[in-house]
Amino acid sequence: MTTSQEDLLPATRRALLHRIAVAQAEGRAPSLVAAVVRDGRAVWHGARTSVDGHGPDASVQYRIGSITKTFTAVLVLRLRDEGVLDLSDPLERHLPGTGVGEATIAGLLAHSGGLAAESPAPWWERTPGSLRPELADVLGGRPLLHPVGRRHHYSNPGYALLGALVEKLRGAPWEEVLRREVLEPLGLDATTVRPRAPHAGGWAVHPWADVMLAEPAEDLGRMAAAGQLWSTTGDLARFAVFLMRGDDRVLGAASVAEMRCPAAPLEAQDLVDGSAYGLGLQVMSRHGRLLAGHSGSLPGFLANLTVGVEDDVAAVVLANCTSGPALSAVGADLVRIVAEAEPRIPEPWRPLPAADTSELPLTGPWYWGTQVFVLRLTPGGGVLLEPLSGGGRRSRFRANGDGTWTGLEGYYAGELLRAVRRPDGTVSHLDLGSFVFTRRPYDAADPVPGGVDPEGWRGLGQE
Repeated sequence: MTTSQEDLLPATRRALLHRIAVAQAEGRAPSLVAAVVRDGRAVWHGARTSVDGHGPDASVQYRIGSITKTFTAVLVLRLRDEGVLDLSDPLERHLPGTGVGEATIAGLLAHSGGLAAESPAPWWERTPGSLRPELADVLGGRPLLHPVGRRHHYSNPGYALLGALVEKLRGAPWEEVLRREVLEPLGLDATTVRPRAPHAGGWAVHPWADVMLAEPAEDLGRMAAAGQLWSTTGDLARFAVFLMRGDDRVLGAASVAEMRCPAAPLEAQDLVDGSAYGLGLQVMSRHGRLLAGHSGSLPGFLANLTVGVEDDVAAVVLANCTSGPALSAVGADLVRIVAEAEPRIPEPWRPLPAADTSELPLTGPWYWGTQVFVLRLTPGGGVLLEPLSGGGRRSRFRANGDGTWTGLEGYYAGELLRAVRRPDGTVSHLDLGSFVFTRRPYDAADPVPGGVDPEGWRGLGQE
């Protein structure tokens, strides 16, 4: 992906550089690199380093830790889209004998399968994967800590199981399947399982002194699908575009959008933090924006990828230190800086094609009880139903081709909307999952469920 520094205004570029400079200095990172994507391509790259004259560019590899999980999730969603599995399937149906087979595939993707957060000792991130040659070694004697499907509990072993599932159903190693089905089609040539020059070394920075200690870079073995990959800001910028738009060679836009939707049960702290977890992606609300992406860490490295779909802006931030800079905050800030300084220019308004205007008589106000809703036509034969003012349930609906529509979001997701017609073909009312919307509020001539008081509307003091 070619990076064009001229696509952003000078003031925006300076603000981006300032943000990563503060993160590198205050976080005491040996090096920190970042990239910003807008309109489907990288438009900025920045680097800060403790070594003069050696600023890493977009081709230098860093270890990306748990961002690897998003790649693994893409492989699983591909299997689902091909009809090989269903996300509601229990793991046992496809990968028997694990001892945690009641967990569903969706639950493993969303970290709600009830599994422990980590593998048994010794610490898997700092020891060779050869110490855990089998799945039983990854799971240990007590793999389930919570009831399956009841709560979100982040689990690294859960993604080791998903990697094994991919291997079982594809009949090839996870690494080979990933390269063939994701990395090569997307042109992610600098994303590898093992480091390849040029790559950064991983460091621990002493908490109370400005000295460093080299960190090990272990091959994770069975845990690879949870955190093995090395990548660059250039490659992750391409991957960010994919996570916003999809690519039919790998995973379509609808399936990628599904990954970005919360899929795990929320807890009280999630509501405070404004965060949730989708299918291999973290979902969060920051600065009034809905963001998705993933963070990662392994000894010696931190990583973050953040996408803001509505703003069509994404950010990648990588550092080679075990702890220090809060890269999730940095990534969200980089998206915010671009989105606020150079807001997205909306597409020009254009009239609907003639083919999408056949239901024009249905537009306008409708009443659900006494609340006023408005129905509008949308491209592709769809409709939008929303309150005229104030709060209330709003949803877009897609056309089914038979005069009905299916809800796409919120309370009405999956619900059927239909126009009920009189014998003469005129519309009597709208039926939405048994809710009746009429052209007049509580008119006795309309089919209002439960009927209408024959006394009609009255003022104060009227009997």
